[in-house]
Amino acid sequence: MRSPSWHSLLVAALVLAAPTAVGLAQDSLETAKRQELEALQRQAQEKRAQAGALRGQETRALGALKRTERELMGTRRRLRALGTRRARLDQQLELTRANLQRSVESLQNQRSRLAKRLRSIYMVGPAREMEFLVSTRSFAGLMMRWDFLQMVAEQDRLLLDNVRSEKEHVEANERKLEGNLTEVQRNAQKSARESNKLANLRQSRASTVREIQSKRSEYEAAAAELERSARALAGLLARLERQRRAEAERARGEGRNPQPYSGDFIRGQGQLDWPVQGSIVGRMGLETHPRFGTQVRNDGIDIAVPLGTPVHAVAKGRVDFANDDYEGVGGMVVLNHGDGYYTIYSHLSDVSVSTGTAVAPGAVIGHSGETGSLKGPMLHFEVRKGSSPMNPESWLR
Repeated sequence: MRSPSWHSLLVAALVLAAPTAVGLAQDSLETAKRQELEALQRQAQEKRAQAGALRGQETRALGALKRTERELMGTRRRLRALGTRRARLDQQLELTRANLQRSVESLQNQRSRLAKRLRSIYMVGPAREMEFLVSTRSFAGLMMRWDFLQMVAEQDRLLLDNVRSEKEHVEANERKLEGNLTEVQRNAQKSARESNKLANLRQSRASTVREIQSKRSEYEAAAAELERSARALAGLLARLERQRRAEAERARGEGRNPQPYSGDFIRGQGQLDWPVQGSIVGRMGLETHPRFGTQVRNDGIDIAVPLGTPVHAVAKGRVDFANDDYEGVGGMVVLNHGDGYYTIYSHLSDVSVSTGTAVAPGAVIGHSGETGSLKGPMLHFEVRKGSSPMNPESWLR
């Protein structure tokens, strides 16, 4: 029998070793795939962490802006309250000074009368009164003279009491005046501190606004916030319009005029006075950011004016909504002009009217502010028919 050749032995060895080699190759491939999968998972986790950090960065400046604007609103309210307190203190101070002056003059008059009386008593002396009594020739005359002297003594006592009373009034008014002056001084110091705080907050706000304007992500976050506020406003107007229609139905059922201002507003188209005098920095329609190209819809116009400018009603109407801090746009007032027409005034620093009150054309309804604005101090003004926006420029003269 012929022994196997080395070729056959080699083939047999290769056949026996093949399963082991294939297994090793598969193990190596699985290890590589597992490592690749783990690497992808790590990358995905890192990306998620980076995305979360970016989202935090996007809203950080916007959150700082909101916090600063809330503090600004609170500081302005405190300053208005301090101003009211200062005016009341000034009135009290003037009244106290007038009372003090009258008391001093009255005291001087009483003292002058008392001094004359004392000089007279000193010059005449007590013997003269006794001579006056005993010089009468009848008992009736004596009694009459005695009563007369008692009356004189009572008048002297009243005169002395008046002097004492006026002196007490003067001293009380002086103390009250000093107290008012101290209160005025404390009020002035507190106003100065609040004013300094307001100035610092305004600088902080300006810095935050610049940061938002310089970063696309934060500007887009601010734009999204404005769009959310616009949606909230649309919902509010829809609710007010439903209330107006229900009110009109009730009025018709009771035989009353359902539209107290019917026809007045539409006749004023193109002839309405401006709510403030300033330059337009935002017009109705899509506004495109000059740097980022981001578009934001503007349902009205933005009028740049100095902070605290009086804002006037463009036509007579009724205040259907008034809020000094509405949905991130500061103070806002909605006027109902009848027939479903509304005007809206927002970014106000304060509101001067309350819901349900009637306003005349030109009445001051608040003052301009900057809360929620990326354009600086301004007034945002809208004209609506129901909840549908109309171009305000076609209504103003």
